[in-house]
Amino acid sequence: MDFVTITDVVQYESVDAVLTEAAQVLGEQGAESIDELARDVLAAGTTVQYADNRASRGYILASSLPTANEIREAVATLGDNNAKKITKIVNPDSGFNTSPINAAYIAITDAKSIYTYKGLTGWVPIQEYAQKADIMDGEVGALDDVRFIQTSKAKYWPAATASAIVDVHSTLIFGKDAYGVSRISGKAVQNIIKPLGSGGTADPLNQRATSGWKATFVAKILDDTAMLRLEHSVAI
Repeated sequence: MDFVTITDVVQYESVDAVLTEAAQVLGEQGAESIDELARDVLAAGTTVQYADNRASRGYILASSLPTANEIREAVATLGDNNAKKITKIVNPDSGFNTSPINAAYIAITDAKSIYTYKGLTGWVPIQEYAQKADIMDGEVGALDDVRFIQTSKAKYWPAATASAIVDVHSTLIFGKDAYGVSRISGKAVQNIIKPLGSGGTADPLNQRATSGWKATFVAKILDDTAMLRLEHSVAI
């Protein structure tokens, strides 16, 4: 939750609808805040794979990059755990240079990790998908049995190694029903605007208006074995 205070002078002197613009900015902040809450819950899962066969996060090296083999290993782990895939197979069609996409798990990671994945043999960018109607928001490509979504909110740990010089990034890979989210119906997110003059004796000169948001939200891991966190360095 958060709010901003807007003075009467700002409203009088601005040609823009300040309260409306504030609501838009706060809406973006609210969505990002909820993303971060969910991320922190999901990044605490206990099924972990460290790239380059490192023993733990503190031993990740600059050379401990995510590879196609790492993704295949993660897929094998999820398969052994009986984790169900989320998306269905995408068959090739007669379009130029289209590729089939396997039924897949979903991965969420950041731009630097995606930069690394794009350099791997076997990476299929979304423009080569035969069917594009079911491409997810933020989806950038696929590798083996995993489809990747890029976000600036992916979990990473700066200078997290024993030498304190390597940033450790995560790729969260999910199977079906790995986690759940819940909100109170009708009260999931509220934008609350208090116009000039609504403050009573606390604002005797009608100088302050506010715009804010609050939300009800909870994220919960439902099946730790249906998700996996791959920790690794990046190539940029």
